[in-house]
Amino acid sequence: MKHELHHKNFERKAKRIYSAIACAALVAITTVVPALAAGDPLTVINNLSDFIFSLIRAIGLILLGFGILQVGLSLKSHDPSQRANGMLTIGGGVVITFTKEILTPITG
Repeated sequence: MKHELHHKNFERKAKRIYSAIACAALVAITTVVPALAAGDPLTVINNLSDFIFSLIRAIGLILLGFGILQVGLSLKSHDPSQRANGMLTIGGGVVITFTKEILTPITG
């Protein structure tokens, strides 16, 4: 019983620390705003597209890190359902992280 309580506290602390780091990274990324050129409208659209894809990449990296954390915690607690959720989160994080690289060959 005491071991389970210690494990729950450790898991809760790990998730809180990860959440704090992920929020700090997201705030740091979103506060950086690129200067958009006023001359060529195509340049403005390309800059906006790059900015949006960088935000999507940041979200994907956060999901990827959270999935790795879930798999690590599941290995410690021998929880197969949490391990499966962690693997799915890692897969989703990889797809979201590389969205631009996936869409570029599709759109041409």
